[in-house]
Amino acid sequence: MPSTKVDHTDKQGGKSWGKLKQDQEEALGIINEEIVKNGDYSSYEDLEERLSSYKDKFIEYDLDNSGDLDVKDVSYMMEKLGQPKNHLEVKKMIAEVDTNHSGTINYNEFIEMMLGKKNSVLKIILMFEEKKKGKEQPTGVPPKKNLADLP
Repeated sequence: MPSTKVDHTDKQGGKSWGKLKQDQEEALGIINEEIVKNGDYSSYEDLEERLSSYKDKFIEYDLDNSGDLDVKDVSYMMEKLGQPKNHLEVKKMIAEVDTNHSGTINYNEFIEMMLGKKNSVLKIILMFEEKKKGKEQPTGVPPKKNLADLP
């Protein structure tokens, strides 16, 4: 497993963990800007919004802040999405996406998986999860209705 910059002996490490996550978010933001500048995925009209969404997902599931999604991270992701997978299935999913044969999914591979032409099992599951969320339900007091509003 890749090394992290986290001191696991520090029981009050919340501040340093927050700093690491902030640094990771900034680094991924820079990568997103480069992707937009390159124009590789210019066919997507809402590219910046999608990249921001993918960045948030990647940060959420990168549990050890290593910059890669390893077997443990992808297993956690699948459990959170309600699609638990065994160790071999997770390794197969990672191998499907892993272009540099490191055994993990880095951010560039994650973006390639989500925006690229090739369909992987992980991409399909993540896309269905987005669609399952649907639209947000309105909150608060419902508007008053009168007889003219009835069908």
